[in-house]
Amino acid sequence: MGAVSRLGEEVLRPAGPWTPNVHRLLGLYAAAGIAETPRPLGYAADGRERLSFLPGVVPNYPLPAWVWADSVLDDAAMLLRRLHDASLPLTGLRDGWRSPVREPAEVVCHNDFAPYNLVFAGERLRGVIDFDFCSPGPRVWDLAYLAYRLAPLTGWTEAGEPADDARVARLARLLASYGSDVTVTGLLPVVAERLRALADFSDAASVELGKPELAEHARIYRADAERLAAGRMAPGSD
Repeated sequence: MGAVSRLGEEVLRPAGPWTPNVHRLLGLYAAAGIAETPRPLGYAADGRERLSFLPGVVPNYPLPAWVWADSVLDDAAMLLRRLHDASLPLTGLRDGWRSPVREPAEVVCHNDFAPYNLVFAGERLRGVIDFDFCSPGPRVWDLAYLAYRLAPLTGWTEAGEPADDARVARLARLLASYGSDVTVTGLLPVVAERLRALADFSDAASVELGKPELAEHARIYRADAERLAAGRMAPGSD
């Protein structure tokens, strides 16, 4: 969503009113011994934030077939759980976030925990980036979006992705690896709610940033939300 550049082993990103909270969060991860996130390094002379660079591969669409491995599903869910647990000291902080605070504010959500923000070494998960839109919220809010992208529950298909009849088992595996007591049936309405919120955000960003393609993304998210709210996990299913 903004200009990002690399300078040696550092990443420079535009800073904003949310940046101090992001750095507090990344500091908590460091204190908890979580090596899979960037480290805050302060600010550059021009005001941009400085972060440590995480080497590796960040997959983009169309996703490589290895992203659908069970090990990726497990590792992503377990890393998300570790991040959530480490974030607990900041859940009472209501101001200074870029995204809305959602109740119950159980943890600090990444709010975009998906393959395109995950860093891999070979085919193993190495870390996660892009915390600009993090904010306190319910654990299931992040789980819902990860499920949408990695089960997957999207309304389009990717080469090599699991068959439609594997989605329920992958959702159950994702929830078990995280250690959630949410059921697959209980997760689907949250995914639909998450996608409606993302559609509203995409529409607003389309106008603000002059990117009409985001309006098309919003249309897709709303269509997927309606399908999932009706209990249909696979496109075209009854």
